[in-house]
Amino acid sequence: MRITRTLLVGSAALLAAGLIAAPAAAAPTGDTEVTFEILAGTLDITVPATADLGTGAPGSEIEGQLGSVTVTDGRASDDASWTATVTSTDFTTGTGTASETILASEIDYWSGPATATTGNGTFTPGQANAGAAAPLDTTTPLTAFTHAGGTGNNSASWNPTLVVNVPLDNVAGVYTGTVTHSVA
Repeated sequence: MRITRTLLVGSAALLAAGLIAAPAAAAPTGDTEVTFEILAGTLDITVPATADLGTGAPGSEIEGQLGSVTVTDGRASDDASWTATVTSTDFTTGTGTASETILASEIDYWSGPATATTGNGTFTPGQANAGAAAPLDTTTPLTAFTHAGGTGNNSASWNPTLVVNVPLDNVAGVYTGTVTHSVA
């Protein structure tokens, strides 16, 4: 009994001197700092691999839709603005002589309205309707669609129409050229 009393008195003395820590009391709340990262992606454009606009005679118009063009902006940007543009090569058949060539400038383009959009900001077609159609060019890009403002990710799709103004002196044949959409 004497040893127990001595240990109690000794422990009490050490506790009072601060050499032995008292048991910790539970806190009523606790904070955890949490972090995570939102990754930035890329700005991309997808287009149909091929398109067939149909047939027509010299001196006529051949009109057809290109197929869905989609810009996907995954940059998660504070300013999610972008501009999509379009250029074209000349269209040729045979050996590409003058009567076997339709210049890019003889092909009108109009984007039409968006067929689908996601995200915020303002989506604007370059040419909202047939009345606003504009000729393509081999070097000077034509604005096809724009997105202004907004934040984070967004996307827009449209189905542009091409109108080929076939010259009266062109020969029969299958004409081939390349329409190129870009986004920046």
